[in-house]
Amino acid sequence: MSDIYESAANSLGLFSSPCLTKVELRLTCKGISDRDALSKPDPCFILKMQSHGQWMEVDRTEVIRSCVNPTYSKVFTLDFYFEEVQRLRFELYDINSSHNGLKEATFLGSVECTLGQIISQRKLSKALLRPGGTVGKAIITITAEELTGNDDYIELSFSARKLDDKDFFSKSDPFLEIYRLNDDATLQLVYRTETVMNNLNPVWKTFKVSLNSLCSGDHERKLQCTVWDWDSNGKHDYIGEFEATFKEMRGAIDGRQVQWPCINPKYKVKKKNYKNSGIVILNQCKVTNVFLSVISVAIDFTASNGDPRNSCSLHYIHPYQPNEYLKALVAVGEIYQTDFSCLSPQVSHDFAVNFNEENPECAGIQGVVEAYQACLPKLQLYGPTNIAPIIQKVANSASQEVHTKEAMQYFILLILTDGVITDMADTREAIVQASHLPMSVIIVGVGNADFSDMQMLDGDDGILRSPKGEPVLRDIVQFVPFRNFKHASPAALAKSVLAEVPNQVVDYYNSKGIKPKVPSEYQSSRPFGP
Repeated sequence: MSDIYESAANSLGLFSSPCLTKVELRLTCKGISDRDALSKPDPCFILKMQSHGQWMEVDRTEVIRSCVNPTYSKVFTLDFYFEEVQRLRFELYDINSSHNGLKEATFLGSVECTLGQIISQRKLSKALLRPGGTVGKAIITITAEELTGNDDYIELSFSARKLDDKDFFSKSDPFLEIYRLNDDATLQLVYRTETVMNNLNPVWKTFKVSLNSLCSGDHERKLQCTVWDWDSNGKHDYIGEFEATFKEMRGAIDGRQVQWPCINPKYKVKKKNYKNSGIVILNQCKVTNVFLSVISVAIDFTASNGDPRNSCSLHYIHPYQPNEYLKALVAVGEIYQTDFSCLSPQVSHDFAVNFNEENPECAGIQGVVEAYQACLPKLQLYGPTNIAPIIQKVANSASQEVHTKEAMQYFILLILTDGVITDMADTREAIVQASHLPMSVIIVGVGNADFSDMQMLDGDDGILRSPKGEPVLRDIVQFVPFRNFKHASPAALAKSVLAEVPNQVVDYYNSKGIKPKVPSEYQSSRPFGP
């Protein structure tokens, strides 16, 4: 790690207080009171987060029928900001209707905490407060796991044949549970399928889980898979189990089936000619990446920034202290943990900051910093500053994605400039044309110049139009003056930089009739559970 990069990161508090990480939360609950003497509750948790003093629903678990000690397979994926107090509320409901709606549901209790409390303890257990505020007997346990950064999701399709019949007057109602064996030898529920009623040869619905949830990225980690016969009273009958690994499951990637005998250990000991309690079949294993954003960084090396040998320059070369561009580059770049293409807008042409036109890609933000440091002493800064060619260059790449039918790549152009641009008309035209493409532009203003032109490009105060009067199809520009965040938390900068990008992505794919592949799509609430 370069000294100047470490200095910039430390000055911004990025090492001591990471601004953003993603965490997965899993829920279990014990001791839920029976609804009445004749029936058990059908519990469901709703997760809410406080925003501007109001509790807003984030997501909810599946409903587990007739259960007083539920373990949910639903995973909540949340963004954690270290320096923010993110208040959470978990509300427990007994779902009375077959439609799983809240109109007829009975509120059983709730618990409040912060996301930071859960993460610091890794496993937080608290008693639920009943309606009225009294402490109840039910205990909720929330387990937190930080995501490793692997964006791969696994699509699995299971079936079974010749399962044991556990019912006297009908056939078994099987469902499958997959557990991950943790490093501490505990088992973590990964997924629970739906129940297939009255069928010894069930075909379960295809589902998707993250590679992190399935095996923590370890392809040889043991997975315990159990098949149950569902009973309406919640006392499900055990059919059998088998062990697997993701490495074994990958055998079904090419459409080949992978099979495991489903074994009941008691039958294996007691029954002399016992073979198995059925065969479980993996019909498909597909690995998909959630989403790929392609990020290009453009750094303004024009004369308006000042001579780098002068201490007043925004590009001032100091052996130990980061200049304004480095501070902005590191602060913003740390938000996007990916590789970058690094370019420079200048006069009538652009160039690769690493001087490698064939491969301008840099390894992460540290690679960008190193390329910036290496090229700066070799440059002579001069003007004017033309932004349009850089936008057009990235737009050319983004245009290649227009003909695809999936949300595979979205392009983000990050421009760092002192705000004095000279091709405003061409820049407006380039943005209007780029608004038709899978592309966003983030402009970070460095220094104390007049940024009125940048704010106009942002379009928050009105619709940006080309010189010919053509309006943008959608807002794709976000302008952030770095001077407003020099003394703020990294989380505040991250939220400002990312404020409009998610909606811009969704707007683009909605206009094309393409559903973006977001994590919530793979962990959606299932209306019915065993």
